[in-house]
Amino acid sequence: MNNSEFDRHAERYRELHERNISISGEEPIYFANYKMRDFTSLVNEMGLPSNGRYLDFGGGIGASIGPFREHMPQAKLVSADISAESLAMSKRIYGDAVEHVWMPDGTLPFATAEFDGAFACCVFHHVPHEQHLNLLRELRRVIKPGGLLMIYEHNPYNPLTVRSVRTCPFDENAVLLNASQLQRTSVAAGLRTYKCDYRVFFPAALAKLRPLENWLRWFPLGAQYFVALKA
Repeated sequence: MNNSEFDRHAERYRELHERNISISGEEPIYFANYKMRDFTSLVNEMGLPSNGRYLDFGGGIGASIGPFREHMPQAKLVSADISAESLAMSKRIYGDAVEHVWMPDGTLPFATAEFDGAFACCVFHHVPHEQHLNLLRELRRVIKPGGLLMIYEHNPYNPLTVRSVRTCPFDENAVLLNASQLQRTSVAAGLRTYKCDYRVFFPAALAKLRPLENWLRWFPLGAQYFVALKA
């Protein structure tokens, strides 16, 4: 998907997202919140600064911003995206509390080692796979040595996830990738795998079983997964 396609869906993104994930019984904030809980846990595990500077790569309309600020209130966040319309929506909500950066051609307009860490939440399946290596090299460049890159993606081995992506208007050109593919390309880009966990095993109707998810993170059938990488 290119920036014009994201611009086209920006105004209705939240509505379309809510409709698309209705099978889970959850609102979009549920998914954004657990991702930022995971990111905060990784920051703490790796001894990175809680008041550091972090990058939301592909931040879109700002779905991760509220949970990020809740879990890391002292940190500074930069939300970067190729869609000017999506960033404008995010800025209307969060104003100058977050720095918004437009990337019209997808390149990262940041200095080397500018960030303590970065995250990309369900972004890479929108990027042509042949561009992943260069993109990962660029993300590694803008993160300080020893910093964190957390990439969340949809799991192509989960049939409900595949169905959800196939029926989602803003995923019309998406191509899913599995965790092994992502890790191989990341290592080729000079990053080091720190952790890979699978997430989201139970819908809201089975919420009482969710405490079991901490023991299922190794099982490759969760609806999503993250790969945590060291720069």
